[in-house]
Amino acid sequence: MANSNEGFLTEGQRELLKIATENAEILSSSPKSPTSLLSDNSNIKVSTGAKAPTVGFASRHVRRSHSGKLGRAKKEGGGGKGTWGKLLDTDGESHLDRNDPNYDSGEEPYQLVGSAISDPLDDYKKAVAGLIDEYFSTGDVQVAATDLKDLGTSEYHPYFVKRLVSMAMDRHDKEKEMASVLLSALYADVISSVHISQGFVLLLEAADDLVVDILDAVDVLALFVARAVVDDILPPAFLSRAKKVLPESSKGVQVIQTAEKSYLSAPHHAEFVEKRWGGSTHVTVEEVKKKISVLLREYVGSGDTAEACRCIRDLGVPFFHHEVVKRALTLAMEIQTGEPRIMNLLKEAAEEGLVSSSQMVKGFGRLSEALDDLSLDIPSAKVLFFESLVPKAISGGWLDSSFLKSSGENGDAKGEDSEKVRHFKEEAVTIIHEYFHSDDIPELIHSLEELAAPEFYPVFLKKLITLAMDRKNREKEMASVLLSALHTEIFSSEDIVSGFVLLLETAEDTALDILDASNELALFLARAVIDDVLVPLNLEEITSKLPPNCSGAETVHMARSLIGARHAGERLLRCWGGGTGWAVEDAKDKITKLLEEYESGGVVAEACQCIRDLGMPFFNHEVVKKALVMAMEKKNDRMLNLLQECSGEGLITTNQMTKGFTRIRDALDDLALDIPNAEEKFGFYVEHAKKNGWLLPSFTAYASPDMVAA
Repeated sequence: MANSNEGFLTEGQRELLKIATENAEILSSSPKSPTSLLSDNSNIKVSTGAKAPTVGFASRHVRRSHSGKLGRAKKEGGGGKGTWGKLLDTDGESHLDRNDPNYDSGEEPYQLVGSAISDPLDDYKKAVAGLIDEYFSTGDVQVAATDLKDLGTSEYHPYFVKRLVSMAMDRHDKEKEMASVLLSALYADVISSVHISQGFVLLLEAADDLVVDILDAVDVLALFVARAVVDDILPPAFLSRAKKVLPESSKGVQVIQTAEKSYLSAPHHAEFVEKRWGGSTHVTVEEVKKKISVLLREYVGSGDTAEACRCIRDLGVPFFHHEVVKRALTLAMEIQTGEPRIMNLLKEAAEEGLVSSSQMVKGFGRLSEALDDLSLDIPSAKVLFFESLVPKAISGGWLDSSFLKSSGENGDAKGEDSEKVRHFKEEAVTIIHEYFHSDDIPELIHSLEELAAPEFYPVFLKKLITLAMDRKNREKEMASVLLSALHTEIFSSEDIVSGFVLLLETAEDTALDILDASNELALFLARAVIDDVLVPLNLEEITSKLPPNCSGAETVHMARSLIGARHAGERLLRCWGGGTGWAVEDAKDKITKLLEEYESGGVVAEACQCIRDLGMPFFNHEVVKKALVMAMEKKNDRMLNLLQECSGEGLITTNQMTKGFTRIRDALDDLALDIPNAEEKFGFYVEHAKKNGWLLPSFTAYASPDMVAA
């Protein structure tokens, strides 16, 4: 061993190191790598002695691995010329002694530990699966839209579309309808049209896989595609474009062909496709109430609490469980021998979380408010409720003790309106019911005027829409048409706005009885704008009068989205299934034709008869509006003669005439783009109309100085 200051290597070892280094340099500069040289001369037998031959590279015994590392001995090898040999070989793990005082853990060989890498798309798919499941349970479109926005990954929206439809395809018609409704609600406002199309392309590409699990996947997916086209969230051209990018033999092409031939080419296909899954995202309120009554009466007879809870759960309306509570308590009063079982059912439902505490309180609260009416059939209703049912529920721990205090306060407050208001409400309900039977608008207006309470007109509007929402589409359509007539004849814009504010302020209470109240109210609002009962600025006014972030404000936002959608006018006119809404649209066409015929040489008497034959006196303001526009365009005042005749014989009332002139006044800025002297001509028409007594004295050519400035 050399002196310690010379390190660990002897002079002989240093010489060997020098030779090995030189050999390594020669080998690395060779035109062929050592590995290739060895493979080229694999037939040469190399001596295994300690001393390697020295004649040429081919006969040299080079101890090399195929890994390309130079100058290393084979494992457990004894070394050789040009190698370090075994002395300093570190390939083995036995040289590291963890008990050695100089042991350094950093010298341990590295170990690669496998770790799953999070894929954002996979995370997104898991998140939306939960979102969709929750939506199918609650049916809350707004919550689903908000949750999707909160995910904040809009580039993945096509995958949301695919996941929503594919999950719905494997469920009942209710979920399929809900999926279509959600897509329509999210269109443009949350999910772009491009992403909607891309999502359906993904579905068509996956059709071959979907048929493995869903036997009728082709037909169901074709119906989804057709429904998307009918709902205007997919353009008709999508079908031909998608067909070009799909293999001809794929199931996706079959889906497109089925959509085209079986659904989109059939007569009245729009109505058929919209109603294919029931045409509603939920069962009607009456059906739910009936099912609740049946299951409660069966439970009182059988006493099977588990079965009753299962039936309540199967209703699939957790947000409507307050109705279960209300009807259960009412039944306990009617059949007092069944009270113990009823109270036990409610206790079990509360303890297992089937009926939430808020739903329980709402159910008790609704029954408390109805006690006066209930006492007519059950004289002891108040005593039973406050002295038996409520104390038992509070002592059982499934009703909050604060309920008694709050119900007392509410009862005092809801001694509510003056006698005059109460009388007006009762009369209003009677008038509205008669209208729903007779469809007689003039008679309703006459009855309403006889009440002589114009200050309560907003209350009438609230009653009208609330009653219509709990009925069929026919009554909803009739309510929208009546609203248009009332606005023309006796309701002011302030009355209309105030009525909708009253509705939206109590939207949450309305939703207790009407499952889809928010969507229904949004449709009524949007329809009012389309019918010129409200102007878009009125929506902002309504929002400003509501508490921030309330459900009513969300409803107004939804109405704006409906109005801003493509073909909004046509869609909203048939939102209740057509009916009078389409009659209004047809009337507009007929009015245009009769005015054109009159302008081209027709007779005044014949034109008046055509107006009379329309049978829509509440819509005569449209005649006035179109006649004035045509007079401006044709530069022919012949239309004034027709209006004079209509006014003189009472065919068009002063209110209708004023409404027509008002609509022209409000549209002057737009008219001036096509008719440069529109404002001048309108001023002349106003003077002529006032001179002949067509208009209300309060009418002016401009609504206010501010409007003139604008």
